Order: sequence, then structure tokens, then C-alpha cells
Amino acid sequence: DMRNLDKALMVHKDHVGAVLDVCFSPTGREFVSGGYDRMVRIFRTGQGRSREAYHTKRMQRVFCVNYSSDAKYVLSGSDDTNVRVWKSEASDSIALQTGREERKKLYLNTLKKRFRHMPELKRMDHEKKLPKAIKKAHSLLHTQRTSERRKVDNRKRHSSSEGDVAQPERKKAVLKQLL
Repeated sequence: DMRNLDKALMVHKDHVGAVLDVCFSPTGREFVSGGYDRMVRIFRTGQGRSREAYHTKRMQRVFCVNYSSDAKYVLSGSDDTNVRVWKSEASDSIALQTGREERKKLYLNTLKKRFRHMPELKRMDHEKKLPKAIKKAHSLLHTQRTSERRKVDNRKRHSSSEGDVAQPERKKAVLKQLL
């Protein structure tokens, strides 16, 4: 809602570097982001974690991203002067599928939906193959965030003033509202 800008609706957190470009899909339900961490990520608007993460060994910082008009492909431009075309659904096949292949894919998606509560499927869904540098940066960022949280909790626990109230993450995102 554009009338209520005092807090963010959702904070999307998977990038470990600065985000340089964001583009919404034609449907408006997803957006793609590219950043300084050499990753292209696709987020659903209502979820805080990315559903797809794209990278290559030679790709440098991603400066621009965009969806195709049919939302099947994502285009990215990076510092290494290349434009790359990615499928917006990594598991989709580009080739024309037979009826049998379509039924198999529908059956597998139904199984995933039915057993999504199981820990093994949750782990497989959240686990993404990422480069070692990104994993290290992500673990470092996680360590920094947990230590900051612990520091704030210790200050609250050992301070005498009752006025120190922790600000939620969504309110921290808004720095200043211009009228």
C-alpha cells in the first residue's frame, strides 16, 4: 500500500552484497534482483528468501536485470560485458514436451506439494548450489547478524532503563519518509 510507508512490507535477505538492480515480472508476483555479489536471484513478493539463484564462474557484478515479456526468461547484464539469458523456472525444459513428460512433471509437483512438510523435502527446497565465496560471505553475514542480535539482547537484559525497545527489522528498512 503506497499510503502506508512507515514500515516495509517484506525484507528480502538472500543477497550478501549490494543490490544494484531490481525488476518485477509482468505478472507482478515475482521480481528478479542482481547485485554486487555476482548473483541473480528471483524472489516471490510474499517470501523473504529467493526461490532461484543464478551464477557462473566468470560472471562479474550484475548491473542490470530484466524479465522477458512472457516471464519465461530473465536477462542479466554484468561487468564482464555479457548479457545472459536465464530460465525463470530452472527446472523447466525449453523443448516442447510430450504429454507423458507433462503428466510426469505434474505428478512430481503434486508429490512435492503433498509431502512438503517433511524435513528432507524442506532441506532440498532450501538448499541451493552456490559458489564457495558466496557461502563464506553468507556465513560471515549470518555470524555478524547473530552477534548483533546477541549484543542488543544483552543490552536490553542488563540496562536499567525501560525505554530501550528493539526496533523490528521491517521498521529499520525505512530511513526517512519524505512528504
